[in-house]
Amino acid sequence: MKISEMVDHNTKIVGIIGHPIKHSFSPMMHNLTFQNQKLNFIYLPFDVPTSHLNEALKCMRVLGIKGFNVTLPHKEKIIQYMDHVSEEASTVGAVNTVVNEGNQLFGYNTDINGIVETLNPYLDRITKSTVSVIGAGGAARSVIYALIRNFKVEKINLINRTLERSDSIKDYFKAKMHFDEISNYELMAKENVEIFQSSNLIINTTSIGMLPNVDDTPTDFDAAFNNSQIVFDLVYNPIKTKFLKLAENKGATVLDGLKMFVVQGAKSFELWTGEIMNVESIYNELKTKLSQAAE
Repeated sequence: MKISEMVDHNTKIVGIIGHPIKHSFSPMMHNLTFQNQKLNFIYLPFDVPTSHLNEALKCMRVLGIKGFNVTLPHKEKIIQYMDHVSEEASTVGAVNTVVNEGNQLFGYNTDINGIVETLNPYLDRITKSTVSVIGAGGAARSVIYALIRNFKVEKINLINRTLERSDSIKDYFKAKMHFDEISNYELMAKENVEIFQSSNLIINTTSIGMLPNVDDTPTDFDAAFNNSQIVFDLVYNPIKTKFLKLAENKGATVLDGLKMFVVQGAKSFELWTGEIMNVESIYNELKTKLSQAAE
């Protein structure tokens, strides 16, 4: 049965807000799950410019939208409009999932779930290690939180295009989590190669390398990688970015962003529906579709 044939006056609406939004695979993931699990929900994309964020949230309340995901560029700004924010989202300073319950907006951060589950198999290699994080947006905040709270890393190198933004994150986590071992650097600086080479784990939290810009990489330095590293790219489309290919060619353990994407989505799904997503099934379906699209 097609999604359109399932919609009636009892259908609950969830979705995603961001700008731009056409790149997201969240509608496909959630609508597949609703269909597979025979739930009367539909997931819709809402392209919301930053200047209209507050007005859009008022509409979500009025229309009774059950909940929604939050993506770039709203993850940080949206917190001020929430009625309640979870401990994790409050500490991170970013929300990626909202539940509308009794006309009250509850903000959560399920990105953390996806990051932790993706990295957990490598716990021994990450704990007390040096990590380099590329980017300084909402996703980077979730990564840094997980690295400090769940993996007890020793040092974080924060690498971003502008030092001003990474400075604010450095100061934020020093105040919020009493972690004083973040050093920040400008992306493309000469010292990047040495910083990456000395890192046990490198994580790209930016959208660089996402379709259609597949030839972009967060760094031009092929010499940045070695065979003792784990390299994790949060981008999931394409599944294997140029960044990961360069790292894999140097023998690094590479992790794509698809598992994180599905796990964070599964947690959002649970918050909205009270049901458990079949993560393995949806992961395999999305992997097949993304692989076919790349051919």
